[in-house]
Amino acid sequence: MPVIVLEARDFTSPLFLVRTWEVLSSCTTFSLVASLEHHPVSNVSLPNTFRVFCMFTWCFFFTLTLLIHILSVIQFHSLIPISWKNLTMTVAVLGALMCLSASVVFPWIIINHQRPSPHSVLAAVASCLTFLAYTSESYVLCSQAHEQRGYMGSMPGLLKILQLWGGCQMVPLFAEAVRNGESWQQWVPGFLYGVCVLMSLVTMVVILGDFAGQCLLPFDRFLAAFSLIGVLLYMVATVICFTKILQLREKGHLDNLDLVVIETVVASITLLAYTVDLAFAIKLLCDRNHT
Repeated sequence: MPVIVLEARDFTSPLFLVRTWEVLSSCTTFSLVASLEHHPVSNVSLPNTFRVFCMFTWCFFFTLTLLIHILSVIQFHSLIPISWKNLTMTVAVLGALMCLSASVVFPWIIINHQRPSPHSVLAAVASCLTFLAYTSESYVLCSQAHEQRGYMGSMPGLLKILQLWGGCQMVPLFAEAVRNGESWQQWVPGFLYGVCVLMSLVTMVVILGDFAGQCLLPFDRFLAAFSLIGVLLYMVATVICFTKILQLREKGHLDNLDLVVIETVVASITLLAYTVDLAFAIKLLCDRNHT
């Protein structure tokens, strides 16, 4: 059992301050959004889908950050059978990306479909502050020595977090695409996104659980194979997205064009992340073969 020794400097360290900031701002954000009154809108499904996405983002990272904060203060994180430095880096960077998405989605899609109120404006501001808090923690962690950052603090690790973020963004977009109509252009990309999210989650579990040495294949080849599959699948999904944009413009259906454009942009960013990650993986394999 670890001995808890708390000093005054522990409560004034940058990590303690930014994590306290994250907990307070995220709690404030979802509390304000939960208190908003539901106003009748012309398209109820659109705001509700992305409202749930935003609420899940704020609540999930509030809970996760609070647990990390408590375990860090009482110094019990050494009892958890996971890589603590990789976990904190993953939560900080992914939290920054997800809160950035929520800070853009909430004002642009939700407030535009409802009557703006002081609570909604304050919620948007609090969400932006939450994003800044997670960005600050990411900067603090990335400024540490390489041994303290872990694998997720390296460029390949950050790219894998970006890949997981891209997959998470596709969940509400796919849900809206299914609501608006069923066709192979919705289900095929949805299947491809699901496969990529599953691969990202498996990679995260292996890294956070320090299971790399227990893989049947060498871990570097394992990552290279996942990156190659991700590049191929997102290439197909991106082509389908561009095809949908052209078809919607030809038919004059501009109502859902914004969502398809967002999906195309996110798919392109994620494809770029997989491509750069594949380049890093190939370079790593070549370097090890030469040594």
